[in-house]
Amino acid sequence: MASANDGLNAIESRHIDYVPEKERHGKVWRQGPFWFLGNFQPFTVSIGLLAPVLGLNLWWSIVATVTGVLFGTLFMAAHAAQGPKLGLPQMIQSRAQFGYVGVIFPLLASTFTFVAFLVVDTVILKIGIKSLFGWNTNVVAVALMVLTVIIAIYGHDWIHRVFIALFFASFPFWIITTVGLFSYHVTVAASTSKLGFSTAGFFALFASAASYNITYAPYVSDYTRYLPTATKSSSLISSVFWGGSLSPIWLIPLGSWLAIYLGTADALHGLSEAGNHTIAHCGTILVVLSTLALVATMGMGAYSGMLSVVTAIDSFRPVATGAKARVAVIVVLGVIAGFFGILFNVASSAVYDALTIMLYVLAPWTAINLIDFYAVRHGKFAITDFFNPNGIYGRWGTKGLIAYFVGIAVEVPFMYLAPYYTSWGVKQLNYVDISWIIGLFVSGILYFVITRGTDRTAENAAVAASAAALAQGTEVR
Repeated sequence: MASANDGLNAIESRHIDYVPEKERHGKVWRQGPFWFLGNFQPFTVSIGLLAPVLGLNLWWSIVATVTGVLFGTLFMAAHAAQGPKLGLPQMIQSRAQFGYVGVIFPLLASTFTFVAFLVVDTVILKIGIKSLFGWNTNVVAVALMVLTVIIAIYGHDWIHRVFIALFFASFPFWIITTVGLFSYHVTVAASTSKLGFSTAGFFALFASAASYNITYAPYVSDYTRYLPTATKSSSLISSVFWGGSLSPIWLIPLGSWLAIYLGTADALHGLSEAGNHTIAHCGTILVVLSTLALVATMGMGAYSGMLSVVTAIDSFRPVATGAKARVAVIVVLGVIAGFFGILFNVASSAVYDALTIMLYVLAPWTAINLIDFYAVRHGKFAITDFFNPNGIYGRWGTKGLIAYFVGIAVEVPFMYLAPYYTSWGVKQLNYVDISWIIGLFVSGILYFVITRGTDRTAENAAVAASAAALAQGTEVR
């Protein structure tokens, strides 16, 4: 069977199947620049553009960003250790908590996340490219999606290669542009001169910053599962944490600066202007590189989206391993995301709404998944049973599903999605949306409580049998 590293021209053939030890490769240090570049692109800058809309000045924008990013990245990075430990993509691991069929519910949430990111990224880029070069938005959207699909089709190793290359290529231009941007001698525009602190605005930006990396949680093991089993968890988590957090801590405040001091409403246009102000053509080069970085990130999203869709289909009908299934699903996702990317034309509101909805549905899942891995099963799973509908994890993980839906249910009275829905709770809290925090902690605590005292005798036997099968080189699928 072809793996992810069968040569530079090889298309990865694995999808949700277990990665045996003989195919494990990669270095922990590469995870840092990989996740750094995942946030080192115009989408991240666009989050900062929300600051004046939310009534925040630059200082409070920075505070909200740093605290939000660090909080969200804690959850994201903790998933990294699951990849080398289990050798599986992120979402199929959720069969342990939700069941072979029951996992379909968090899969719907993760698939929405992947498609939503693809659509919003396309909207951001097509609007920005049109404002800079006047190119037809529909043609741009199609071209972007074609590149996205190609990157995703080649798979795991090529995504890593592209990310590392773009990290080193773009880093100097981001430094030059940032220095140039802060060398501008400008004052706050009259329209934003009254900016300061707003409780609702602060928590809205905090939530957006936190959700930016929490919504990466369904991706993480997809890109660490080829690492050797013996990979040190603390080093891996640290690499992912700092890689994933430092770039948004850098770029979100940069976006706030652009919006507050230059009145920028478009990330690409603002970056181009700031870079070219410093060194001739620097901004233009940065726009090209950052566009490619965002396209690479879109390829990453299409790849992980494929894994979620294949897992969902496999829950009802076994999916044969090999490149054919991967390619078919990626193309379908590209067509769907490309269609909506052409259809929608509003960037700033789309960014905030998408991040908010993703946070609502993913916060309970990440809490349950992490509590199960670290506090309930302590990293011990029967790998072979993830692919057996009659295995130890059953078809429906009742306890996991209860914790998940209760978590979402307790969010509803505190949600805020203006102008579509304003809850009773958010009105009582002066429009501060803490619903996702409630859902996160309620789901995690509830799952821990209702799984305590469960008899693990049968499961321990299944774990031992699975380990023995893997040690004999049994192909798991």
